[in-house]
Amino acid sequence: MNYAFDIVMFPLQVIILLFTLYYFFIGFCGMWRRSENKILTPKKTFAVIIAAHNESAVIGQLLQNLQSLEYPKTLYDVFVIADNCNDNTAEIARSYGSIVCERTHPTKKSKGFAMEWMFERLFKMEKKYDAVVVFDADNLVHPRFLMEMNNRLCKGDRIIQGYLDAKNPYDTWVAGTFAIAFWVIDHISHLAKTNIGLSAVLGGTGMCITTDVLERYGWRATCLTEDMEFTMKSLAEGIKTTWAHDAIVYDEKPLTFMQSWRQRKRWAQGQFDVAHRYIPKMLKEGIKRRDIRILDGCLYLLQPHFLMISTFFIAISYIQSAFPPFYTNIYNIIPSQLMTAIMLGQYILPMIILLKIQVKWKAWFYMLLYPVFIYSWVPIIFLGFIHRNDHEWSHTQHTRAMSYDDIIGNVKNTTIGRDASNQ
Repeated sequence: MNYAFDIVMFPLQVIILLFTLYYFFIGFCGMWRRSENKILTPKKTFAVIIAAHNESAVIGQLLQNLQSLEYPKTLYDVFVIADNCNDNTAEIARSYGSIVCERTHPTKKSKGFAMEWMFERLFKMEKKYDAVVVFDADNLVHPRFLMEMNNRLCKGDRIIQGYLDAKNPYDTWVAGTFAIAFWVIDHISHLAKTNIGLSAVLGGTGMCITTDVLERYGWRATCLTEDMEFTMKSLAEGIKTTWAHDAIVYDEKPLTFMQSWRQRKRWAQGQFDVAHRYIPKMLKEGIKRRDIRILDGCLYLLQPHFLMISTFFIAISYIQSAFPPFYTNIYNIIPSQLMTAIMLGQYILPMIILLKIQVKWKAWFYMLLYPVFIYSWVPIIFLGFIHRNDHEWSHTQHTRAMSYDDIIGNVKNTTIGRDASNQ
């Protein structure tokens, strides 16, 4: 019996070991930035698109912010999709001079459907744009955002994700731990992969896509995580997502644990959905093209599966401790010293990043609660797997109305080039 069980547990140990070493290697690659000579001449034209569903509480601050960008006004237009709204979102958007497109549909209510509808309208317009930029209605944007995207586009990038920051990181411990998680992922995943030539992943907001990519391949990303779906669809075509570390967008983080829970459950459902639909195609294309970027995308999609495997393995290890020798000990393959290093690394890397970006003292206090946020992913992932075929959109209500001036000094650095020399 023990031997038969070992046949299962040994491969699991190997999988956990390889995945862990891989992710730690990637993470360490995000501890620095490549120097860059930037193109500072505005050349590219942008259609700035905001998908808004009943966002009257926050959209005015974003639109005012967008009027103050350090980019020629003649080179960008702001479009607001008033999607199934029953408040005065459309009226507010018009008062700021935005081009408002009102959309109503009884069933197709997610952001993905709204963007697909908007892109089709955009391509039929007489005026043409080099790229689209997408923001959420609760966002605020660094004044040089479009200049940074112009730099990346002029260098040939076609799909670009900006730095995902938080506009309210010190409101509650939930917002604080959520912000820490985003800061960490910005570095140990997006920046790290860009440093070594792999693909970042779109984050739903602060993303830039050239119109030629959209017109050639279409959007067709309408699941619960439309950003991830489009990333993987494009990656399967050989188009990677680039990271623009200095194109900063400030996003409103959830204030309560249940808001955070619902949002992350939706993300988990969407990632399982995208993984099950795209991994077979991506594996085929990755092997055919001999493109490690596509294979790395598959590994990214498998992260929730890895967490489920790890949770199962840890549960069995506790059973082993209580009822030895239920199966071969975990340390037969994974040395105890490595396990200790892995456990410490989960906290050391975030602490290094917080030091690099010079956060306020509250963020260090929230680090004490950071494990609650991290380990709460375990039940969320299992629920996401169970409900992976449910596609009902869960809208997050945004209420934190702030101007860009309000966040200066409230959040970490708002200046370009915060952790590297890039001129």
